[in-house]
Amino acid sequence: MHFSGFNTVQILWTLTFAALLVLLVVLLGRDRARRFPWFTASMVLTALRLLASRMLYGRLAPITMSSIFLTLAVVEALVTLLVVVEIARRAFARASRRAWIIGTLALLAVGAAVLAEWGPWPAWQTLTAESALAVLRLMQLVAQKASLLSSVLTVGLGLLVVLFGRSFKAGWRSHTQQIAIGLSTAQIAQMAVRGIWQAIALHAAPHTQAEYEHVMGIQEKLYNANSVVFVAVVVWWIVCLWINELGTEPSVETKSEEPGIADPKLDEIQADEER
Repeated sequence: MHFSGFNTVQILWTLTFAALLVLLVVLLGRDRARRFPWFTASMVLTALRLLASRMLYGRLAPITMSSIFLTLAVVEALVTLLVVVEIARRAFARASRRAWIIGTLALLAVGAAVLAEWGPWPAWQTLTAESALAVLRLMQLVAQKASLLSSVLTVGLGLLVVLFGRSFKAGWRSHTQQIAIGLSTAQIAQMAVRGIWQAIALHAAPHTQAEYEHVMGIQEKLYNANSVVFVAVVVWWIVCLWINELGTEPSVETKSEEPGIADPKLDEIQADEER
């Protein structure tokens, strides 16, 4: 699809980057970054990665460009794991130690199982070879596996927050549950696209240029669909984080009782009594 000289990828990139900037403005302007510092950091890294992909792609040597993007991918995956911890601590702050241990072990067990079965593991000799290419392969492996683990943990945590968050400190109108729902939705879409593409790539065997272009067109459509879901998630965060949580706004009576805030009706009554 083309629109005034822009293709679908360029339009989605622009929408995504603009939505992330608006989200960062909301996080900082509405004082949400103080409550969710790691979530804010993850959004900054996502915006930085998008900007780097636009500014640096095709302008650097392949090894240099791969080193930059793999470094960003590793850091982003590790920060996403910290986001999982941050959301869990806020959602289940009142949970008992036993519940914390059971929930953590259950999530880690599922994550380890998916990590072991999903995707190939390269030979150890390939990773330990003394070359720049081996270092890049190791960084790629760490980025892929850490990203997959964070995706599984995020989806599992989101399910727990939706099911049990109301009993603790993460009800439906809480920012904690709203962030968890958005993170889970984005990760489910990413894992679905990754799984579908791996299945297609495993069975696809193009013999002509037309067949190859058809397969690559499917990949582009899958990635575009994932970008659309992420844009929708960011818009969801913008709306939810702009609105105050239920019960956090001071009431009218509380505002009128605060020192330095005048009450017009009270001033009229006092004036009549003085007269």
